[in-house]
Amino acid sequence: MGDEDFEYRDALIRGAAHRRGAGLNPGNRFEDIRLHVLGEELDRQWVEREREDGSLHKVERQVFHDRTRTIINRVSRTSDVPFDWTVNPYRGCEHGCIYCFARPYHEFLGFSCGLDFETKLVAKPEAPALLRRELAALKWKPEPIVMSASTDVYQPIEHEMRLARGCLEVMAECFQPVSTMTKSAMVLRDVDLWSRLAEKNAGRVTVTLVTLDAELARKLEPRASAPSARLRTIEELTKAGVPVTVNVAPIIPGLTEAELPSILRAAADAGARRAAWVLLRLPYQTKDLFLDWLERSVHPERAKKVESLIRQSRGGKLYEASNRNGKDRRRGSGVMVEQIAQNFDVFTRKYGLNRDVRPLTGKWFRRPQTPEVGGQMGLW
Repeated sequence: MGDEDFEYRDALIRGAAHRRGAGLNPGNRFEDIRLHVLGEELDRQWVEREREDGSLHKVERQVFHDRTRTIINRVSRTSDVPFDWTVNPYRGCEHGCIYCFARPYHEFLGFSCGLDFETKLVAKPEAPALLRRELAALKWKPEPIVMSASTDVYQPIEHEMRLARGCLEVMAECFQPVSTMTKSAMVLRDVDLWSRLAEKNAGRVTVTLVTLDAELARKLEPRASAPSARLRTIEELTKAGVPVTVNVAPIIPGLTEAELPSILRAAADAGARRAAWVLLRLPYQTKDLFLDWLERSVHPERAKKVESLIRQSRGGKLYEASNRNGKDRRRGSGVMVEQIAQNFDVFTRKYGLNRDVRPLTGKWFRRPQTPEVGGQMGLW
């Protein structure tokens, strides 16, 4: 697969930092002491960083290794997500999506949810070996695993570290049911493994589509694949026998909700079988990041409308953390939300989506071999 298949490499954004989503790096909400720099000093730094061609400074990626002892994570039983287990080879995400609800989790690592989330990544190099050991344990039952539910395993760092590929090789070997959610055409690199899993109804890929507007996508998701590349990804995965879901998430009121019918149609034409949607969520300091992005990236009058519609869908707030009936936090409430839900139901039926609702199965699961059971002990 050539460079032309990964269109995120060509997405050049003129924001606070070269090809980054966040324009702020707010202090960690768990830290009592924060550094506040005088505006004059910040101005001096920006002048020094600005290059001769007029583009803004480049913030380099840093990778930190996490020597975790376990890799399969149990999702909180109080959570509203429809799965119980995850595997997260990476924390932080270089795609830089300004709306990402996972940004606040980076603060648990001592980083900022702003630019740090996109540039200070945490990788787990032992993830494949840990996964093999945990799947081989007698206590493991082959329940479905979501390979990263917070950050994209197919972000650019995966080109070099190949941790997602390593984990998927283990799961394909033993037919452990697994799914992933991505915005990257890089998932096609592993189509051989996804196809092997899909043959036993043990593998599924979800492709996230927020907009079909390439220019808006470059601003919202500066290092993710372009919408056209994601549609091609759906098509190629479908041709390989891999069931694909399209996740229209998040829907941003006043900015992308009108695209819902066209997104569903394009996804269905490309071969997607299922669809889902979630309203924009702005927990903690993600609110400040998003409002700053609106000011920088959207016409002022439209930015005011977007903020107003978000508040209308969240009871006057920018985010409502309550989770009554399992829907408020993910989808909000109000007239506009009801209209989105109705449109979604109408067009999923029209385009034949969500007819295949079979869950992944662990029927074909077989425990992988490990050094402990691959030698003499494997004879007993």
